[in-house]
Amino acid sequence: MSCYHRPFSAGKYLITPLSRQSASGHYTASVSIRSGHGSASHDRVYTFTAAFDSREHALLHAAAQGRHWLCQPRAFA
Repeated sequence: MSCYHRPFSAGKYLITPLSRQSASGHYTASVSIRSGHGSASHDRVYTFTAAFDSREHALLHAAAQGRHWLCQPRAFA
């Protein structure tokens, strides 16, 4: 089950931090970066390998990575 936490907009992008609990009980972080509307929308989802002890820490990491992507999108290519 994924947990969504505080999406935020920056220009034409909607950044949504995500977390998911793994079988081991730890949490993983992902971030969705969406642009456009309707059938012209595009959504990139990046999942990170770090494991976190809490959902909040995973979501904070995902949000930070989303902000980092806004500054340097080529770093995620």
